[in-house]
Amino acid sequence: MKKKEFRITIDAPRERVWNVIIGEDTYPIWTAVFAEGSNVETDWKKGSRAIFGDGKGSGMVAEIAENIPYEFLSIRHLGEIINGKEDTTSDRVKEWAGSTENYTLTEKDGKTEWLTELDITEEFADYFDKTWPRSMEIVKELAEKK
Repeated sequence: MKKKEFRITIDAPRERVWNVIIGEDTYPIWTAVFAEGSNVETDWKKGSRAIFGDGKGSGMVAEIAENIPYEFLSIRHLGEIINGKEDTTSDRVKEWAGSTENYTLTEKDGKTEWLTELDITEEFADYFDKTWPRSMEIVKELAEKK
């Protein structure tokens, strides 16, 4: 497992950026880069369960490890869902279970820097190198046009 970081500066206050990242209407837009039909079922509260779906019965099972509104969100991945069945115990899942996805928003001079830090396996490094910057650009577009 290795850490990966992605950053973007967005010309919008961090409250607006935050609301785009976790917004019910906007979340599926920026995460479509990872899976068309992407959705999330959670209340985003610390300790809550989160299901990140692909709209086809597969996805990820996670928990909200931390939520400091407008500043920091940490998601701890616990397993995956394949064809509607949850898996948190297979050897494949054990390789990355417990990995985190952290979002830090820092505001300076009316602009927001969004830092995303991920724990990833080598298998997904190239995929995330391509998809994360694209997804962050979509958040930037959405936040700046509001």
